[in-house]
Amino acid sequence: MKKPLVLIVDDEPDILELLEITLNRMEIDTRCAKTIGSAKTLLQEETFDLCLTDMKLPDGNGLELVDLIQEMPMPIPIAVITAHGNMDTAILAMKKGAFDFISKPVDLLALRQLINSALKTAEPNMANDRRTRNILLGDSIVMREIRGKINKLALSQAPIYISGESGSGKELVAKLIHRQSARAANPFIAINCGAIPLELMESEFFGHKKGSFTGASVDKQGLFQAAEGGTLFLDEVADLPLSLQVKLLRALQEKKIRPVGDNREIPVDIRLLSATHQNLSEMVAAGSFRQDLYYRINVIDLHVPSLRERTEDLPELIDHILVKLMGTNASGKPILSNTALVALQRYDFPGNVRELENILERALALYEGNRIELKDLNLPMNIAMHYYIINTKSANQQADRVSSPVFDPSEGSLENYLERIEKDILTRALEENKWNKTAAAKQLGLSFRSFRYRLKRLNLDGKD
Repeated sequence: MKKPLVLIVDDEPDILELLEITLNRMEIDTRCAKTIGSAKTLLQEETFDLCLTDMKLPDGNGLELVDLIQEMPMPIPIAVITAHGNMDTAILAMKKGAFDFISKPVDLLALRQLINSALKTAEPNMANDRRTRNILLGDSIVMREIRGKINKLALSQAPIYISGESGSGKELVAKLIHRQSARAANPFIAINCGAIPLELMESEFFGHKKGSFTGASVDKQGLFQAAEGGTLFLDEVADLPLSLQVKLLRALQEKKIRPVGDNREIPVDIRLLSATHQNLSEMVAAGSFRQDLYYRINVIDLHVPSLRERTEDLPELIDHILVKLMGTNASGKPILSNTALVALQRYDFPGNVRELENILERALALYEGNRIELKDLNLPMNIAMHYYIINTKSANQQADRVSSPVFDPSEGSLENYLERIEKDILTRALEENKWNKTAAAKQLGLSFRSFRYRLKRLNLDGKD
């Protein structure tokens, strides 16, 4: 079996010799270059599996090689060697596409871990195992772009900040990045930072030694150690207190942790993914989130679109969710009426896919026959009103009977304005159904109980 071939670029003889000896002991062949010019020549002459480059070279900056390799038809992983504490350069390199970084003085254990992870990304099964389509559903443009980014980002070690609204699928995206990466065989550890009691946070993240505090009866492994070799996903990272943000930053920069009560640091090999529905940049400006940690976890920003940004995916999502909810009875799953589907397509979904699941689960408990109707969805009243105005009248009828004035604050509060509209629609529904309340409720897609409640609240319940 052919040995991997690695290009080492560094002008310090001691570093070159250390790297070359270490890689040769790992059964890896090497080629060495002391300048960017000679590295470019070697890249043209041979096919490499990995490039390790120092940042400061006699004829330029290692970032030039990062850019060059990203432009190659078949880019290879490139890792940069930085001076101790020079994180700005390392972050910039990863933003440009570098696989990872290692600081001087070089830690040989960390180096071997980096090399093994980088070489795994080039294995054929990794390159071809990109079946995200059947997990992250949707053929909208935004979802196709997300799946493409996931496949690309899985080949890197760079920290990723996953932004998006609650319920949009941020943890699912994180899991897919892990599953597509060279770390897939190792643990994926997810934690909601807002769910950890403040006094236990440091122990949860870094572990503790027996007797380090009251109640510490045994040694405990932290999240970083549990995720060793794999991926650590910090959901709602904005909820971390400032005191822990400092320690998290150090752990990420040094790639080492210190358990509570221990006097030594432990090297860790994890990839960090983080997410929150809050605006981290605004929190940085307000001083509630450290700017240096923000830049460290936000090397790459991946935004997950809200459901209202991809309503064309609703039919596929609905079908998938109904099959999942019905389990072994999926063959008898109901269909959605056109009225119900249009109403969902016009709904804002503040809770995104998670809310869609809740709506459909509730509808399965209410529907009759083999169709889910608008009334079974139990959507908010404003959606029912909007659907009634737009869809139960022709354009001419709507122009004759429905006026949509712009809200004028001088005419009263917004609540009163909306109440007048609701009262008008309920009255029209009653008139059109000859004051048959059951029929009027059905026309508006409301349960009879909800309809009666609204009539009473608007002083319309005395009409008959």
